[in-house]
Amino acid sequence: MEKEVFGAWVVAIGTTLAALGNTPSLKLPSSLAKDLDVTGNVLQGTGSAILADTEESFTLNKLGNMIQATGNSTVVSGLLFPVQRETSLTLLIKGNLLQALGSGTSLADDLNEERVLLNLYAVYGDLLQMIGNSLQAIAEGQELKGRDAQTLETTGNWVQAIGSYFSLLATLPESP
Repeated sequence: MEKEVFGAWVVAIGTTLAALGNTPSLKLPSSLAKDLDVTGNVLQGTGSAILADTEESFTLNKLGNMIQATGNSTVVSGLLFPVQRETSLTLLIKGNLLQALGSGTSLADDLNEERVLLNLYAVYGDLLQMIGNSLQAIAEGQELKGRDAQTLETTGNWVQAIGSYFSLLATLPESP
């Protein structure tokens, strides 16, 4: 249980850092914004891998966390590899879509669980993260077409971050 809570905290901190890095109203220097985005995605991938490792048997939730970690690695590649902007955006799109797929896979597992408060947190968390990552992928697709989609990108990051905190709440032990 402690390892699961730790992994969920790592994901939540990571999504928050990435969201801060993608919030233009903070007027951060571009190098700091990128560092927050990279660090946030590395933490998200690490947290998802930790969460996958807490599952002893193969479940949709384990698979979902594995897919999310792969998506985060793809996003980090798009942020760090010295490639053309088009290739970078394509990696970001694919990475965010993989994260959305991972959340959707975990959501399918959560929907089969008993309807208790902690499970509802997991359902809402996965759903919000799936929506947030999808919004980010759409925004990057718009940028690929030369359109400004910063507001959509920022919104997607914060929706994903909020979802990660719902997922964190789902890992906390129930009160007696």
